[in-house]
Amino acid sequence: MLTDELKKGSAEFLVLSLLEAEPRHGYELQKLIESRSKGVLTFHVATLYPLLYRMEDRGWILGRWVEKAGERRRRFYRLTAAGRAALDAQRKTWREFVAAINQVSGVRYV
Repeated sequence: MLTDELKKGSAEFLVLSLLEAEPRHGYELQKLIESRSKGVLTFHVATLYPLLYRMEDRGWILGRWVEKAGERRRRFYRLTAAGRAALDAQRKTWREFVAAINQVSGVRYV
């Protein structure tokens, strides 16, 4: 099981990665993280929304309210140019981190 610290450290990276493809709302992000990780990574709404607000304050994402007939209003987030730069930097850092962990631990992927 993953610790809260590991999940917290990867949350921004995961959200930015999912927003790279298309704008999404918070609940959709939560469900995508859970399904794509096969349930290993789960984020509660109480954790995810403050993260989205912080990322929006940094200028990494931009949110806008969307209303559709018969549905409740949702806030969709999209990646900004600053968010794309942050994602690129985080990908580079993640690659370096994983390579270093693999070197030290001897973990090899088949």
